[in-house]
Amino acid sequence: MSEYTKNIDAYIAVGANLGDRHVTIDKAIDTIARLKGTAVVLKSTLIETDPVGGPMAQGMYVNGAIKITTTLTADQLLASLLQIEENLGRVRTEKWAPRTIDLDLIFYGKVIIDEPHLQVPHPLMHLRAFVLGPMAEIAPRFKHPLLGESMQSLFNFLKEK
Repeated sequence: MSEYTKNIDAYIAVGANLGDRHVTIDKAIDTIARLKGTAVVLKSTLIETDPVGGPMAQGMYVNGAIKITTTLTADQLLASLLQIEENLGRVRTEKWAPRTIDLDLIFYGKVIIDEPHLQVPHPLMHLRAFVLGPMAEIAPRFKHPLLGESMQSLFNFLKEK
């Protein structure tokens, strides 16, 4: 992947269902804002949602989304997000297990990335109301680069199902 030296708009889904969820999400967003060449532009409302997948009897999640502008490459941004998760106590035990923090790179501009370690747009985001709702709040007209539909229309479609 080529290096980007200009600012790219990126969208990150944030979530947590362990510990003080709101405080942890706020710490994660503050840390993202301090990344080199990065600024947080918009933050969605945080919403409480049911867990999707994973072990039974998980606690409720708090989810939201942020828009950032960054000069980091997608790989650099992903590495930073993973480090922030680790610093905030995330331990990966099993897929979709409870977590102190979850930071998913949903979009990196209109760039499409299909690598073993990184897929952008996030491959399941269009099926998840807990991602689409916050995305529709902060970027209702942003179009999914593969599906060609806006966040608002994808969210509306999902709500009608």
